[in-house]
Amino acid sequence: MPLKLSYTSHTLQFKFDARTSRGAIREHKVYYISVFDEQQPEVVGVGECAPLAGLSIDHRPDLEEKIKEAVAQVNAQKVSLDAAAPLPKELNLAEWPALYFALETALLDLRNGGSRILYKTPFSRGEAGIPINGLIWMGDAAFMQELISKKLKEGYTCLKLKIGGLDFGQELEILESIRERTPADCLTIRVDANGAFSPQDAYKKLERLAKYEIHSIEQPIKQGQHEEMAQLCAYSPVPIALDEELIGVQGKDAKEQLLDKIKPPYIILKPTLVGGLAASAEWINLAEQRSIDWWMTSALESNIGLNAISQFTAQHDITIPQGLGTGQLYHNNIASPLQIKNGELWYEQESGWGDITSIKN
Repeated sequence: MPLKLSYTSHTLQFKFDARTSRGAIREHKVYYISVFDEQQPEVVGVGECAPLAGLSIDHRPDLEEKIKEAVAQVNAQKVSLDAAAPLPKELNLAEWPALYFALETALLDLRNGGSRILYKTPFSRGEAGIPINGLIWMGDAAFMQELISKKLKEGYTCLKLKIGGLDFGQELEILESIRERTPADCLTIRVDANGAFSPQDAYKKLERLAKYEIHSIEQPIKQGQHEEMAQLCAYSPVPIALDEELIGVQGKDAKEQLLDKIKPPYIILKPTLVGGLAASAEWINLAEQRSIDWWMTSALESNIGLNAISQFTAQHDITIPQGLGTGQLYHNNIASPLQIKNGELWYEQESGWGDITSIKN
């Protein structure tokens, strides 16, 4: 029998105002896509479609209509899904990377028995953790200092600070206070500007940041300014990681052109934003060919999406902390085996999964 689809929506509620240089986020609407065979309806693969406002190219008013269209096409057998094959081109998902990721991971889950075990690795068996960075959201100085102290007590050896929303002098003071307590050989610091710097002032700010032995800065200027970003990557005293720059870049040729033009030290991969796991794997391959390092980051998905990204990440030889610590952000997340211990993400099978059919918005 052919495979069938269904979907449900869920509005995730943040425990606090999650602030970036683009503003505060209080809630995040996501869609869970389920795929199953009518002959075995109890075996269900689940994926998450969770585009971000202001970032994802498919955060659009007609997203749910596109989901309904895909469900109708498959259920009417106008398009056939195969758990062992790539998604069919007839679904026309090039402009819908978050939906592609959801369907791709739902099929992968179904292929593996609908157990939320997408890849069999030491991580998914609960034998190894993934080192992650502790995320410090923007807020007033007292709020950020409180978060920093909490993360250090929890055993993190890498912190990532959102910057660009406060007075830059205040942000430097926060970095200085961290370094006074914890030297660079004990704590790695990353910062994420989310494009908050202008090309005119970026280099001077990067020089001032370098004083605090920063591991890297994500997206110091807005995406799409390739000449300026290439210059910054060439001369910045703080290594630059491309993040938003990768959004909407599709096809091997376009990816190669971007990497060859800008020559970044790092790229950051968010499957929801770049078009799924296969697209992320292509970025990784192209980056490694050019001696560009990378890490994976979740994009505020619930535990369904975070699980898929984490298990994909665990297949690789991980040498630096990943950005996979967002599972604790919500009041109403899906219960999962994902747990953080001493700055690492673990999959503890005995914890079990919550039922997405019982969620309440």
